[in-house]
Amino acid sequence: MNIKYSINKNQAREFLLSHQNLLFHRKLKGEKGVLNYINKVGCIQYDPLDQVGENHHLVLQARVKNYKKAMAEHIMYKERKLIEGWDKNKSIYSINDRPFFAKYRKEAYQKYYKEANNKVKNLIPKVRDILNKKGPLSSTDLNFDTKVNWSWSPARISKVILESMYKWGELIIHHRKGTKKIYGLAYKYLPDKIYSIEKEFASKQDYFTWHLLRRTGSIGLIRNLSETTWLGIKGMKKKHRNQAIDKLKRANKLIPINIKGLKRTYYIRKEEENLLNKVISGVEYENKVSFIAPLDNLIWNRNMISDIFDFAYKWEVYKPIDERKYGYYVLPVLYGDRFIGRFEPKYDKETKVFTVKNWWWESDCKANSDINKKIREAIDTFMEYLRAKKLIIKTDNINF
Repeated sequence: MNIKYSINKNQAREFLLSHQNLLFHRKLKGEKGVLNYINKVGCIQYDPLDQVGENHHLVLQARVKNYKKAMAEHIMYKERKLIEGWDKNKSIYSINDRPFFAKYRKEAYQKYYKEANNKVKNLIPKVRDILNKKGPLSSTDLNFDTKVNWSWSPARISKVILESMYKWGELIIHHRKGTKKIYGLAYKYLPDKIYSIEKEFASKQDYFTWHLLRRTGSIGLIRNLSETTWLGIKGMKKKHRNQAIDKLKRANKLIPINIKGLKRTYYIRKEEENLLNKVISGVEYENKVSFIAPLDNLIWNRNMISDIFDFAYKWEVYKPIDERKYGYYVLPVLYGDRFIGRFEPKYDKETKVFTVKNWWWESDCKANSDINKKIREAIDTFMEYLRAKKLIIKTDNINF
């Protein structure tokens, strides 16, 4: 294999963070910055758990200057330039990418319609009629209280119908009220050129090749291993991955690189070659502190992050309390090109109190005046994003 570039770990970190708009602190601005980032990486992951904002808001607040939740919500639910769908699991991506995921919608139709029982099938036309006449609604707006088997447990038939129609593309999430999903008929709210067009790939392998290249851009660096990088690319096996990488290398769309001290070959997209060359030539940046989302694109491949950053992170929200090493909802702390620690935050929306419940330093990090100053700045910025009015620190591990 012809390795075009050989870089060290420092350069690998700077490349990844530059690609992820994290090295040069909050250069993105406003709704334009939100769109620029998501269009570059393809998608950001959605998760409804809200301790200090849902995951997509946490991703964006680390990159966009003066970010507020209303920015993403306006682009998604008013302008409809972004849409909720399936990519890296539940995700948010450009509305222009919707046609490329026709494969997911067809598979969902086969699963959720063809396997549905008659109770569900008989009610679907009625639900369509209600949505046409009354407009967007949630499952609680439908007076169908019968329960049917669904996923892991029985669920209200209204929920089953709306979720099924959403998954096969007949509905979109029109907006949300908290975690409640309000559905609307897709054809009413999407441009016809988006709604009616479905990207057809010549073969499954062509689809896998497209999605693998897209996922490379979502993270910045990939390697040819069976790991979490590929979550959501349904049906892709090792042989498909090998074929896709080989084809993309031959087409000069993927560039192989070596990271000194690591055994595996890594790959970047051709589009990022200029960025890599800038990093190799040397970049100057100010060390700033950022709080990273648990499902941030940067850390989708946590094994790779461990190798390159020497930082091990696990999201422990689904672990029993006695099995957690750290805490329930813990965010990594980035300083410059290093992870220096992690902390457990909490925000009370009623009292507008932001609490730092605990803070854990990495073993090789020693706090100094600059780090303490930058942490304080990061906390102040985070409170502005949350619109918090009061700060409580319950740990002696940080001092300002």
